[in-house]
Amino acid sequence: MWNKTELTRILQIEYPIIQAPMAGGPTTPELVSEVSNAGGLGMIGAGYLSADQLKTTIQDVKQRTNLPFGVNLFVVKEENISEVELHKSFQTLETFRKKLNLSNELPEVKTSLEIERHIEMIIEENVPVCSFTFGIPDQSIINRLKENKITVIGTATTVEEAIAVERAGMDAIVAQGSEAGGHRGSFLGGGIIGTMALAPQVDDHVKIPVIASGGIMDGRGFAAATMLGAEGVQMGTVFLTTRESGAHDLHKKAIMDATEENTVLTKSFSGKEARGIENEFIRLMNENAFIAPYPIQNSLTKSIRKEAAKQGNAHFMSLWAGQGTRMNKETTVKELFEELVLEINAKLN
Repeated sequence: MWNKTELTRILQIEYPIIQAPMAGGPTTPELVSEVSNAGGLGMIGAGYLSADQLKTTIQDVKQRTNLPFGVNLFVVKEENISEVELHKSFQTLETFRKKLNLSNELPEVKTSLEIERHIEMIIEENVPVCSFTFGIPDQSIINRLKENKITVIGTATTVEEAIAVERAGMDAIVAQGSEAGGHRGSFLGGGIIGTMALAPQVDDHVKIPVIASGGIMDGRGFAAATMLGAEGVQMGTVFLTTRESGAHDLHKKAIMDATEENTVLTKSFSGKEARGIENEFIRLMNENAFIAPYPIQNSLTKSIRKEAAKQGNAHFMSLWAGQGTRMNKETTVKELFEELVLEINAKLN
């Protein structure tokens, strides 16, 4: 049976389907728990949550499911830029602040993201799975999680990154192709590699389970991923238009209206490369703007993104999405999973 793999054994789930941990609001407790209740692995995108917010979210998910779920954290080292560069980045955004009637006062800027308290919360709350994006955490963190019998998953966009993830002692790898929506998990540099090319090459070079991610939207994508050597898939964009998703209504509409040609890779919103639906903000920023590194740029654009959503202005929002948007549907997680399982059974049984 296609759903009996090393990955399902490790994660203790029925189907090797992981909901991508989309930080910033989409991964509500409802979405995470419904994915787990359907037999997959729901993931809390905790990249922008405080430790206390994470604790509340974990407890909320636990109220809705007694099945395994996980938490994803960003690995972000200290970034330093000069005061001149900081103000140059801030001034670049003045046009957008004016259009939204926002204050022109420099906000508090984060230069790194501390995850130690988040790790304590994950251990304290007995969360069974913890994944990482943007890099590999300190070895002491990986060791602590594994000592507490927590499955640890890394993210890689190249074979070299995958080898580094395995070497660090993680239990599985998300091989993230360039089709994937949202932030790319790159941390060693390298090129833009599609899922079709990335997954089998990662599988050839590591022994731990490979989870294919990027452009996988239905049973056909799942079947293809398994043919490439993956033991499971991670799906994000397909969940954004479900009823349980916390994505803004304008974000959902933009996805439903988008084609595979409408998404682009950009650093304009956060300072780190991410795939989203092209809009006025991206076009203007990509022309000649000075963009600060992540997470500094993310801090500088936060008020713009928040106010744009409040005002119903999709032109200045980050509309993250992968390249498979024509396959998005407005549905529930339960209905989506039922359809997925039927499609996969038809392809692989």
